[in-house]
Amino acid sequence: MSAVVEVSKWKHLPPPPGFASVVSSSKSSKSTAASTASYEELKAKRAWDLAFSPAKSLPMQAFMLYMSGGGVQIFSMGIVFMLLSSPFKNLASINSAFAPFAPASASPKSFTTLLLQKMAYILCNLLTLALGLWKCRSMGLLPTGTGDWLAFETRGQPPEQILI
Repeated sequence: MSAVVEVSKWKHLPPPPGFASVVSSSKSSKSTAASTASYEELKAKRAWDLAFSPAKSLPMQAFMLYMSGGGVQIFSMGIVFMLLSSPFKNLASINSAFAPFAPASASPKSFTTLLLQKMAYILCNLLTLALGLWKCRSMGLLPTGTGDWLAFETRGQPPEQILI
């Protein structure tokens, strides 16, 4: 039994449904321009998907924060640390994250390339950071009350005078 398949034996079969035959290399410039425009449109759509990806994970992260509880334990602290550190890591690598989606006519590492998508990405990361800070506040880790700042208050002189 030979595993070699004769090509001439299968030449007479029609192509499967939905199969696009290979076009010769002499494509028209119109189809090439349409193909390039389609590719640029696809890259812009993928850039928007990347821009909103931090917001898509917010419900899952909120559920994880809810399940971790309100106390200060190692598990809840680990989740809060990851939630607070991920926006900073994302914002530090924003240009390299969007570089594959840059148009062919623009510099991929420039901040002004895909500006609207990058602004949406920054906003979604700020929402993630706000969720982490809200959890820190609910756990009592942020100094939000006046009692948290008593060590820095100074006492004034009492209004009474002692007469001798």
